[in-house]
Amino acid sequence: MFERISINDKNVLKKTCSILEAGGIIAYPTDTIYGLGCDACNDGAIQKINSIKQREAPMSVLCPDLETGSLWMNLPDHEKTNAKDRMMTATTIIVPVKDHIASRLVMGDGNTLGIRIPDHTFCIDLAKNYPNPITTTSVNRSGHNPHTNPDKIEIEFSNEIDLCIDDGIIKGRGSTIYKFNNGDWQVLR
Repeated sequence: MFERISINDKNVLKKTCSILEAGGIIAYPTDTIYGLGCDACNDGAIQKINSIKQREAPMSVLCPDLETGSLWMNLPDHEKTNAKDRMMTATTIIVPVKDHIASRLVMGDGNTLGIRIPDHTFCIDLAKNYPNPITTTSVNRSGHNPHTNPDKIEIEFSNEIDLCIDDGIIKGRGSTIYKFNNGDWQVLR
């Protein structure tokens, strides 16, 4: 059952974690656009997001801070430093990670995972307070523009998501994506 809650509601974090623990799907604000999220270790929830987006592809996850991201990475120390240097506002890095960080359904080839630290207090608080990584992928059907307006998210997705965290209209665009590949960094978007 769809619910919409203000980012300023004192129970927003508790409510969001409860939905994620139950295998639910959330739409939440980031520093760039609204994201679709679920527990990145819950295969059933990930399959729901794939159904909503009408595609199956790797997904990025929220990360609370550079230290946690570094612990997830399966890279030599000097490459971890290069990776952390790229983990700034409005960026996602795709790197090899250790086993069991997230479900295989969100992983890319070579045990890679997109890691993102949005410059948004709610995202950081959520990532710090929830025990597993949380997916972060744009709120849209594959091939369509990402949503930045919670009214439009509710109109299109209220039958498919459980909770929308309303932070008003976001005037942004998707993050820049860097992928680590055999010692080189490629810009994918």
